[in-house]
Amino acid sequence: MFRSRLFLITPPDFDAEAFAAPLGEALAGGDVACLLITLPEGDEDTAQRMAEKIVPIAQEAGVAALILNDTRIAGRSRADGVQIDSGLEDLKLAQETFQPNRIVGVGHIKDRHQAMELAELDTDYVFFGMRDLEEHDEAHRKTIDFAGWWAEVFEIPCVALAGRDIASVRPVAETKAEFVALRAGVWQHPKGPKAAVEEANAILDAVAAEIAAAEEAAG
Repeated sequence: MFRSRLFLITPPDFDAEAFAAPLGEALAGGDVACLLITLPEGDEDTAQRMAEKIVPIAQEAGVAALILNDTRIAGRSRADGVQIDSGLEDLKLAQETFQPNRIVGVGHIKDRHQAMELAELDTDYVFFGMRDLEEHDEAHRKTIDFAGWWAEVFEIPCVALAGRDIASVRPVAETKAEFVALRAGVWQHPKGPKAAVEEANAILDAVAAEIAAAEEAAG
């Protein structure tokens, strides 16, 4: 039975020591496939220490830890892979360095033509949604359209970014995206990160059951 899984993204700015507790709470809330770790630019030593703090917490919970745009820090921290949003050359370098033993995903996709070009490069997943934009309660309409189109046409898994409201998980999951990404929806949830992950997984379970029922009814 098809079921989307959660893909969490760290806050844009966070203190690794302080973030350890809410991260642990989130990962105790149920199924999480991946954690994308976004690190500060310009201070490699600080970023390295942050990665070395956060990566083991994710891995000990059975969650793949991915570093954004930095293969060196990913390698040194023994992360499970990287997501590259910084261009084609960086993506090719990451693939040469990490594949097939570790994950290489790609994001910052602006149109379908670019997405199809990336599909030919054997990335492990594509990420739809602009992390740099202000988050709204609902998922961006373009993200949902991208994910629905991609899931129907391509075999490479896709990640689609939901909104700040946990309810936004539903329309993203209904596209049949393999992964639904959440950031503020988890870390800013009024009942805490654990409740957010529990609520998101309940939605994913419900959508999976609805998809299965529809497929069975269609024969």
